[in-house]
Amino acid sequence: QVQLVESGGGLVQAGVSLRLSCAASGRTSSSYSMGWFRQAPGKEREFVAVINWSGRYTYYEDSVKGRFTISRDNAKKTVYMQMNSLKPEDTAVYYCAADQKDPYYSRGSHSYTGWYGYWGQGTQVTVSS
Repeated sequence: QVQLVESGGGLVQAGVSLRLSCAASGRTSSSYSMGWFRQAPGKEREFVAVINWSGRYTYYEDSVKGRFTISRDNAKKTVYMQMNSLKPEDTAVYYCAADQKDPYYSRGSHSYTGWYGYWGQGTQVTVSS
């Protein structure tokens, strides 16, 4: 069993940066792939980024490439997402997710919510123009 707790959200102006954190608990959580999704009001939850257990492989949704960076510290059982040059369209609740599968072998299915077995409660990010 893996428990996930997100933090770091807030209200910011366009163009600034935020760093989200996701703290995982559970004996084997360091061996899990970790992903970030987001859900804006009235929209479906969408994939943002994923990192495999070692940190060697990362994948991003096209609209955040070059602006967001996912990383992890397995000693701290924490995954981060550095978000730079934030835009109003980045406004959403951001969710952390985890699974034992490796996105390297997923053929893209890591971008679907059903690929992940564990979810956090989410943290709100609001970007004002």
